[in-house]
Amino acid sequence: MSGATEKIKRGISLNERKRVIALGFFDGVHKGHGALLSRVRDRAEELGAAPTAFTFDAHPSSRITGAVTPLINSAADRADLMRRLYGIQDVIVAHFDSMMRMDWRAFVAEYLVQEHGAVHVVAGHDFHFGYKGEGNPQRLEGLCRELGVGCDIIPKVEREGITVSSTYIRTLIAQGEMERAMEFLGHPHVLTDRVTHGKKLGTTLGFPTVNLRFPEGVLVPAHGVYVTRVWFGDGSSRPAVTNIGVRPTVDDGNRVNVEGYILDFSGDLYGQTIRMEFYKKLRGERKFPSLEALRAEVMKNAEETRKYFGP
Repeated sequence: MSGATEKIKRGISLNERKRVIALGFFDGVHKGHGALLSRVRDRAEELGAAPTAFTFDAHPSSRITGAVTPLINSAADRADLMRRLYGIQDVIVAHFDSMMRMDWRAFVAEYLVQEHGAVHVVAGHDFHFGYKGEGNPQRLEGLCRELGVGCDIIPKVEREGITVSSTYIRTLIAQGEMERAMEFLGHPHVLTDRVTHGKKLGTTLGFPTVNLRFPEGVLVPAHGVYVTRVWFGDGSSRPAVTNIGVRPTVDDGNRVNVEGYILDFSGDLYGQTIRMEFYKKLRGERKFPSLEALRAEVMKNAEETRKYFGP
């Protein structure tokens, strides 16, 4: 038995705060993740502990295989979804390169329990951790019993016979299938960013827009026009028509823009951080013969958006 394990069995912890901790990467914070996070919230309430999630700063497969895995969300959006939808109070973000070299026993006994005060942990059926992925759900359960720490292993979550997974949801988003992605996510796909200046062409055409960017490493959905909703810092929201793409009617470059026309809104949002939710793809991006034709199509899309959300 390691020295850290012996200390834990004697009730010595470096962290005074008791935590129930969910283990995973949580990209997308989908319904499968929701099963873990809901269990954490419930256990934390039972034990008088802080509901917490542990995640990495980079996708594990990107570091292990060297092949880049585009992320569904930024780390900030992941944390916000966990807090807002599942009541997670704290999100521990660890550097994956150091964690992948840590012995699986030390990860549980020294890192989770001793350093972060874990009294209960929750993991998925396929969670692997530690050096060479030697830690698995069975070993996690066994060591937790030895340490006197609670442990729940959550089985896979399925919908229509399909396992709810980040991999499947990435495919849906890449194809612009936002409504189906929402069924597996349990919430709309989101992008949170600070509003930047654009070319102000929308203002000229009578529909002022906000300009956002997908962060580097985050998956860009299929180019096209989407029904969206924009949430402001004060908690209010408005429907919006949003184009993702290179704006072929007005630009010659290949830089991807996220440009939203917020319906029935006036005000300067430059420099403010907003959250955009994606609900449905209305059409693909295309080049129009004139700015007048572009304006007419945007107005049509605006009416479609109003009808989507209803009165």
